[in-house]
Amino acid sequence: MSAKTKKIRYQDKPWISNYEKGVNSKLKYENVTLPEYLERSTERYPDKMCLTFEGYKLTYKEVNEMVNRFAAYLLDNGIKKGDRISILLPNMIQCVVAYYAVLRIGAVAVLNNPLYSDRELLHHFKDSQSKMLITVDLLGNRMIDLRPATKIKQIIIASIGDYLPFPKNKLFPLVGKKQRLSADVKSAPDVYRWKDIIAKYSPITNKIKIDI
Repeated sequence: MSAKTKKIRYQDKPWISNYEKGVNSKLKYENVTLPEYLERSTERYPDKMCLTFEGYKLTYKEVNEMVNRFAAYLLDNGIKKGDRISILLPNMIQCVVAYYAVLRIGAVAVLNNPLYSDRELLHHFKDSQSKMLITVDLLGNRMIDLRPATKIKQIIIASIGDYLPFPKNKLFPLVGKKQRLSADVKSAPDVYRWKDIIAKYSPITNKIKIDI
């Protein structure tokens, strides 16, 4: 095969020859996880705002503590490295906290779209073999009905009204259901409220080694 007709292979990285002088062809990346970045930010900016939702604000210190509280719950309920945890939440504080908590213990966060149909969600739950689900009360009853066809054991119910500033936190219980922003969740085994878990568990402080 002549030089002109030689096959260009990706692994040979032919584009490197076009780099300008002084541009490195390799970069050194730090072996660090997302939860570690959160902890670093907490050390540097503990009282700076980290999250805001409908005017309710949390500092880096508060978010990191909440992450470690939920991580403690996950460990206490037998979640181990590599286990899949499904998160079915809109853009709200609990979604961020749950995501970081799952990563904090080396488990796998499986993010799902709240607009998915039951058929789509069932496929995702079964395909990922998720052991736990964190969702919003608006979807709670549907998820309880889907659970028997999956490997999900516990369902954690969050609410838009969990974290709201005054006076929204006082008004939400009165108007939430009328505005279709909240819903009652029927009684079922192994279904727990997000805020009850956060209040019950103390933050974990031990470092969990995660292979990167």
